[in-house]
Amino acid sequence: MFEKSLTDLIRGIRANKKNEQKYIAVCLQEIRNEVKSNDLDIKSTAVAKLTYLQMLGYDMSWASFYMVEVMSSTKFLHKRTGYLAATLSFQQDTDVLMLTTNLIKKDLASPAPVDIGIALNGLSHIVTPDLARDLSPDLVSMLNHSRPYIRKKVVLVLYKVFLKYPEALRISFPRLKEKLEDPDPSVVSAVISVICELARKNPKNYLSLAPQLFKLLTTSSNNWMLIKIIKLFASLTPLEPRLIKKLLPPLTSLIQTTPAMSLLYECIYTVITGGFLEAAGDAGHALAATCTNKLRKFLEDPDQNLKYVGLLAMSKLLATHPRLVAEHKDLILECIDDEDISIRLRALDLVVGMVHRKNIVEIVKRLITHIMPEQPEQSLHDPSTIFDPVYRTDIIHRIIFMCSQNHYHHLNDFEWYISVLMGITYKAGVNVGDVLTNQLMDVSVRVKSVREYAVKQMYHLLQDKKFLETAKRRDSNIEVLSAAAWICGEYCNYLEDIPSTLECLLAPQAAHLPVKVQTIYVHSVIKIFAYWTSQLTSQWNTELQHEFVKVTQVMCDKMDMFIHSTDLEVQERAYDVKSLFNIILDAVHAQDGVPAVLEGLPELFFMYELNPVAPKAQSKVPIPEGLDLDTWINDPLPDLVDDVDSDDSKASAQPSYQHKKKKKHSKRDNSDDEDTKERRRAARREARKNDPFYIPSNDKKLVEFDSDIDSIPVVELRLDDIKKPKKSKKAKKPVVQPVYAEEEMPENAAISDEEKSTKKKGSVYTKKSTRDIFESAEDAGLNNVDLSTPLGEDEKFEQPKAYLSPEEVRIKEEARYRAERKELRALQVAIDHG
Repeated sequence: MFEKSLTDLIRGIRANKKNEQKYIAVCLQEIRNEVKSNDLDIKSTAVAKLTYLQMLGYDMSWASFYMVEVMSSTKFLHKRTGYLAATLSFQQDTDVLMLTTNLIKKDLASPAPVDIGIALNGLSHIVTPDLARDLSPDLVSMLNHSRPYIRKKVVLVLYKVFLKYPEALRISFPRLKEKLEDPDPSVVSAVISVICELARKNPKNYLSLAPQLFKLLTTSSNNWMLIKIIKLFASLTPLEPRLIKKLLPPLTSLIQTTPAMSLLYECIYTVITGGFLEAAGDAGHALAATCTNKLRKFLEDPDQNLKYVGLLAMSKLLATHPRLVAEHKDLILECIDDEDISIRLRALDLVVGMVHRKNIVEIVKRLITHIMPEQPEQSLHDPSTIFDPVYRTDIIHRIIFMCSQNHYHHLNDFEWYISVLMGITYKAGVNVGDVLTNQLMDVSVRVKSVREYAVKQMYHLLQDKKFLETAKRRDSNIEVLSAAAWICGEYCNYLEDIPSTLECLLAPQAAHLPVKVQTIYVHSVIKIFAYWTSQLTSQWNTELQHEFVKVTQVMCDKMDMFIHSTDLEVQERAYDVKSLFNIILDAVHAQDGVPAVLEGLPELFFMYELNPVAPKAQSKVPIPEGLDLDTWINDPLPDLVDDVDSDDSKASAQPSYQHKKKKKHSKRDNSDDEDTKERRRAARREARKNDPFYIPSNDKKLVEFDSDIDSIPVVELRLDDIKKPKKSKKAKKPVVQPVYAEEEMPENAAISDEEKSTKKKGSVYTKKSTRDIFESAEDAGLNNVDLSTPLGEDEKFEQPKAYLSPEEVRIKEEARYRAERKELRALQVAIDHG
């Protein structure tokens, strides 16, 4: 009598904002008492309040039985409340679902259309395999209902039934196919929607519907249904290419005449992705031009959704007609600066595909404004935070992809590209050091004409103390220092100030760099030192010898900071370099002239020029004549391979497996003869002696290297006093074509025709999707349904079986008992006579 209504509950929650949970707890207790009432009005109101609380996050699964009671009410308001609560709370494993079968059957047979509609709507949400199996006959029979409203809902519910019970699809498909001729357009539209979804799983089943679908395409004026039909044909044309020529005229007519943007987009998208442009022959280019002009309207529209789908369709057209897409470059570049990041990313996909030699500089400059602060006062410690790091990283990867695709096919000015990479290094605001390192090294190796400029830029980077201070920052690109050190070491002949470069590589801050960078630092020190010594040998004298000894000793001392590194590779390289310095010092002290070790040192590092390896060099290695890779090089030793494999498998087996098989293994091992085992061991040892992949044990102890570090005098490294040849001022260089290094290829390797054609083709920027798409088990069930074969005589809906009466159950149990007793007697007789 004094129960709260749903309105009272909502008002009370709003009035108790400070004690909301306490108030709801009191209301839940009241609801628990109300749902037990025999009055369906009170019970229905309680279920309605529970439904509202469920939307606030409170569990209502405990009241599932009471929901079924409300669903069974004869009043429409109660029934609607019960079905609503069931659709929100019932799961596939809800226990009371078995009680709803007869309830839904009763509602489906109701003379009131509203009751049937509510039951169909609720069934679409709570359907399970059992419900789908039991209710399929009723639903199929309702396809001939007198009301189109019911027929439409039944068609849509059948799709959910097919997902749970795929066997119903074959049985009911003829009846579903008949509904394509239904006089009501809404029913036909529902059938088209269901078939369109089913065709996504297995389109081959629906090729037989092509004539009816084509008739609807040319006669219907319902834009929504036309969109679905076009989608359906898009999934059928790959299986039946002859449909393309049949569909081309109506689709072209729709593209040219329809004012509906949604239908226009679907027609254009199907024409682009369905192979219609190729099938049109000479008219394909004109059709593509029409599509791009229509898509321009999408890009000009203020609606962000239309702009996005326009860019998406443009990206599909870019692969076949890049020039037509490039005509709308102005609008596409405007989309790069759009506030919507999804539109920016779509526009970037197009920009990457439109790039060529004439516009690459303009496009890269436009993209760099997205990752670098425009204000010059902003420094490395204040990177731009306009865009999130993921977007900035994506921009950088796209810039590098555009510039490096097809072996830098679009680049003419590599000095400009080095400058771009350096700008990204300083002001990217994200960690992309590995990518930048690879690019700087690859360009320096491949393009000879840019090496001098690259060495100059790398030298400035090594000298930048502010950049070294960012080593511990998460967004620092400190890894680029490894490229800087490697380039300066490999092409040290372009260094203008060798002493200063060595000071940078041996600075105390180098000990705080990543170990990968330290490794390259150590190696570059000895390479630059080797080149420097080769320059000194031509002007060797006593004074220069004393200065050389002092400098070498200082470098030897400074190598100790790398020797004390925690990384083993850095330690090993530092020990090797220090040992070389000690050998050089001993040789210089031992004689007055130029030691032979100094003359031979450069040959260790600069005897051969480092050239890039061609991408397909490995595949071009010719197979030697007479080499058969399918035959054994040496005859295998008998029983040796199997024995070794069995021993290895025993050693690597899991403890649990060994424990289970312990007795079996011990019996087998005891059965083997000891002499046989010894012969096998000896053969195994003999074979391993000549095995290059087997490392034998060695008991020799390593000789420890001790050095008296404290006795070494520490002298500050100053090489400025050594005279350097003066260089005249360089005039401004004219623009010249880049000079590429020759790629390494195996002997007698020839470029095939296939490679020649692929060199001219462009590359497509691909990005790993962050969204994983999995096929559900329901879809897998529909994939196995074959509608092309006729129905068999046994393919019918299962008829529900009536429960046995108590008397029938008793008779059945007595018969089972007598059969068991008879079997036991026969077994006893067999035992007695056996």
